[in-house]
Amino acid sequence: MNIVDHLTEKQINQLHGLYGNEWWCESRTLEETGRCVNGSQIIIGLIDRSGNLIGFTRVLTDFTIKALIFDVIVHPSHRKDKLGSKLIDLVKLHSKLRHVKHFELYCLPELFEFYKKHGFDKNVGDIKLMRFQNT
Repeated sequence: MNIVDHLTEKQINQLHGLYGNEWWCESRTLEETGRCVNGSQIIIGLIDRSGNLIGFTRVLTDFTIKALIFDVIVHPSHRKDKLGSKLIDLVKLHSKLRHVKHFELYCLPELFEFYKKHGFDKNVGDIKLMRFQNT
């Protein structure tokens, strides 16, 4: 397995295929997938020996106070290989993120225990997620 900080066109297509399997990103178009990858300050891909994407995450950050982790995703055939944990560790140890005070993400309650193992805490006071839908 290799770790990469950019994706080829083929790997972006593979990422789009992975997104198609998950309820939270299944509606993304291939164009949106490419824009998300290209618009993120940090991307981490896990590539198998054949150059195929088997894990991915991306980060938006100010490199000082906040780093927001998005799209922690692992190919279904590799989910028992602890690659989700590998991705989180790679983000937390990334050289460009060493000064960041808070790593944040949002997830469903069934993933709390997974992220808790990595030091994340759901106790953020009264903070609530808010959204504006741009049409």
